[in-house]
Amino acid sequence: MTSDLVPRLLEDYGNRTRVALCEYLRPRAPQRHLYNLVADYPRRGGRMLRPSLCLATARAFGASADEALTSAVALELLHNAFLVHDDVEDESDERRGRPTLHAIHGVPVAINVGDALVVLGIRALTDNRRTLGTRLALCVLEEAAHMACESVEGQALELGWRRDNALYLTDADYLEMVLKKTCWYTTIFPSRVGALIGTREPQSLDRFVRFGFFLGAAFQIQDDVLNLQGDEARYGKESSGDLWEGKRTLMLIALLRAARDDERTRLSAFLSLPRPERRAADVRWVRERMAAYGCVDYARQVAHALAGAARHECTALYAGLPRTRDREFIEALPGWVLARN
Repeated sequence: MTSDLVPRLLEDYGNRTRVALCEYLRPRAPQRHLYNLVADYPRRGGRMLRPSLCLATARAFGASADEALTSAVALELLHNAFLVHDDVEDESDERRGRPTLHAIHGVPVAINVGDALVVLGIRALTDNRRTLGTRLALCVLEEAAHMACESVEGQALELGWRRDNALYLTDADYLEMVLKKTCWYTTIFPSRVGALIGTREPQSLDRFVRFGFFLGAAFQIQDDVLNLQGDEARYGKESSGDLWEGKRTLMLIALLRAARDDERTRLSAFLSLPRPERRAADVRWVRERMAAYGCVDYARQVAHALAGAARHECTALYAGLPRTRDREFIEALPGWVLARN
């Protein structure tokens, strides 16, 4: 297994997905007020992890890339819809190195663009009938409906914690939220749909939940760490944006657990403020407290443990399959999740 296998396959499958996306992102009326904007986030780039995992899983289980390509396109359209809506809900300033859609065009326009991306994603899912047939296309559509439900429930937890200024969350609370918000559409759904297309056996998909949870949770924690310590130019989001937004990351939960009473009082006051009223000095103070209590190191340890569990589950899932490039790509993902910056 070569060290550059994951980047190479992400580029290969990412490019295939982008080409197929063009059919859904083609310019048409109303162009200025909708379809030019619909294409904005997808054309900003991104790792293309989700469609690549879908394609690789399908191929590892014996399907062709073409059979899974429309599902990968649908996933990428839905992913970008979630990003547009999340950015509005989080009041985020940056996405993939540029101002967010709502910062450029306003909240009402951005919400409509996100809705349009959802509609296009559904259209791609129904287009699966051409290559998969009606029965299997309906199974993929049902998987997408399940994934979308889990995702909005996870988003509800995160938004609710911020609205209620929750201060006494546990690691288990965080992992439940991540399971729903991140893992289902980042790793569980791509794995389940890829395996479904490869095996044509809907009844065997539950075994992918554990692998997807461990891999997706390690991915999210590493993403949270990068938000604090990553290279902003490469990371593509606002540095410390999670703190500005008041997100309950594993590091913040650890800090709230370890802080003295007076520190927790100051943290509570900071987190209760609307984002525009938070100050850079307070964000720096929170980062300093996280460093003092070893919160980032703790989060890294949890991410490493989760990645190790993902490797174990992957071995069990793929042991009986031929050792192909796609299988090796999937097996390499836990290490890549921790190494990316």
